Amino acid sequence: MTDVQRLKPLRYRTVFISDAHLGFRGARADYLLDFLESVECETLYLVGDILDIWEMRRRGLRWPDSHNAVIQNILKRARNGTRVIYIPGNHDEMMRNYAGMSVEGVSIELRAIHECADGRRLLVLHGDEFDTVVQCSRLVSMLGHRMYAWLIWANHWLNRVRKAFNRPYWSLAAYLKQRTKNAMSYIANYEDALLHEAREADVDGLVCGHIHHAQMLERNGVLYCNDGDWVESCTALVESHQGALELISWNDVKATLTTCKEAHEAARAA
Repeated sequence: MTDVQRLKPLRYRTVFISDAHLGFRGARADYLLDFLESVECETLYLVGDILDIWEMRRRGLRWPDSHNAVIQNILKRARNGTRVIYIPGNHDEMMRNYAGMSVEGVSIELRAIHECADGRRLLVLHGDEFDTVVQCSRLVSMLGHRMYAWLIWANHWLNRVRKAFNRPYWSLAAYLKQRTKNAMSYIANYEDALLHEAREADVDGLVCGHIHHAQMLERNGVLYCNDGDWVESCTALVESHQGALELISWNDVKATLTTCKEAHEAARAA
């Protein structure tokens, strides 16, 4: 891809995002909005926990302009012909009451089957229903909601300092999660449970969210894709027009786009 091509909107057949947790102070709505404004797609899957209704009920409504801008971007896409499918999670579970309905052009479903351009069939679901299978209570008891909120708060201020020194975004919560034995065991068990569900559904793979751990792996011919989150990792799963699936980190992609833009502008000025 040339520098000029990289300056154009990133075009995909399908984009999968989840766990934006809009309404939660740790949500990286600014990063998500930047991503949405930089991509075009035919289909957009919202794979749960887009809204953090739990947090808004607990602490009261917190709705910054950036959070509203994300919602408006999604609704505008739906109005302009993008197929938008919303699969609620546990933090926005009240939206499950509207399953089978279309709200402002957004289709709300409990699960979906996505057919890739290459013919592969993927089960799409949030994944919270498998917490009982993998004993999520171990992770909750280890960190707890308040401890997690504290980590996100600390992460926010840490990254403000990093930004002042022109350092890229870095997730403290993700760093600790990757180095905690119990958390890694929980993630592995979660992956096993979802892969079993995909085999039971007789599909080629699945796309999920929920655990804030972006991952793509294949086991015994079944593909597991977790599109990550927009609190810690700022990641998305994308499908090309040929059917290729890729997990992207917006921090990395944005850095590449910035480098290409600077090189392009320098070449024009030469």
